[in-house]
Amino acid sequence: MNWKRGCVARRSLRGWPSGLAPFCCSRKVSTCQKLPGWSGYNDDISTNGSSGFGNRESPGFTIDNVPADRRSFPPEVALQVVKLACERPDDVGRSLSHWDCTELARQLIADKAVDSISPQTVQRILANHHLKPWRKHLWLSSKVPRDAEFCARVKNICSLYTRKLGSHEMVLCVDEKTSLQPRTRLSPTLAAKPGLPVRVEHEYERKGALNLFAAFDTRTGYVYAHTADQKRQKEFIEFLEKLDLEIPATITKIHLVMDNLKMHTGKQVHAWLEKHPRFKFHHPPVHCSWMNQVEQWFSILQRKRLVIADFADKAALAERLHAFVREWNEHAHPFNWTKKSVAKVMAKCELPAAMVA
Repeated sequence: MNWKRGCVARRSLRGWPSGLAPFCCSRKVSTCQKLPGWSGYNDDISTNGSSGFGNRESPGFTIDNVPADRRSFPPEVALQVVKLACERPDDVGRSLSHWDCTELARQLIADKAVDSISPQTVQRILANHHLKPWRKHLWLSSKVPRDAEFCARVKNICSLYTRKLGSHEMVLCVDEKTSLQPRTRLSPTLAAKPGLPVRVEHEYERKGALNLFAAFDTRTGYVYAHTADQKRQKEFIEFLEKLDLEIPATITKIHLVMDNLKMHTGKQVHAWLEKHPRFKFHHPPVHCSWMNQVEQWFSILQRKRLVIADFADKAALAERLHAFVREWNEHAHPFNWTKKSVAKVMAKCELPAAMVA
């Protein structure tokens, strides 16, 4: 069946009642929906090129020279495909992380549900039931109750991002990007050439790791950065001291949004905070670090600077990181949160409607 003939066939189906027309492909025909007198799903059988539909007794495409028992599968086969797709392979004795169409077809044959079936037919059955068992989605079970305290923390962070700040206020999102390795390549990284991409040597030398402390200004996008060999309360306090020196004294209230790490809430940090009253810490709920806007900036840093890790040593890595920050600050921009953004946050946090109001 050629392409033009397939197009004609599709156009000719417009007169069929809703839900009764068979699915047409460009080169093969698949009747994945029920037709009058139809008993199942057909396998990958090409038409013989005849221009007419089936005979008077069975609506559908004419398929010659094919045994009748190979033209379609009974509905029980589709039920078996769906049943298998909705089970973990380990539960049926297969050592697989997930099902794909080929493995499902093999399992059906091994279970003697059918003598033979193609992966393409399995795929059409799954598509008809909106199943894609080869896909996965990571999720995290909630360990923190969605109570009044949780709601108050979420609302507080959203307010810091959206309300109009006074001239004496600023909001900084703070976090660390840890274990950044120089990964010096054994051969130099080569620039792109016509017909060739950038080429990076696979093998590299380990030369320690670096930690980047960063604070993102939610209203301007300006980034403050500090690098250190370790990530402890001591290094975090060094970063806070740097912020205290660089931020003008006219800013008397500095809101810092950060996660609940012990490094951010330890005794040394609390002692420093008591001596610097213009700093105030705000902590999102547990497992809500995605609300911290500096994570978005870290994503930009990763894509634009750290995809290719090839630095001479930690000193060179630190210099390049600070150079990236300087270049960013020349064209800095904020990540604007709107009422629509806040509504999405509330939905993602699965807050009860009564608490959101």
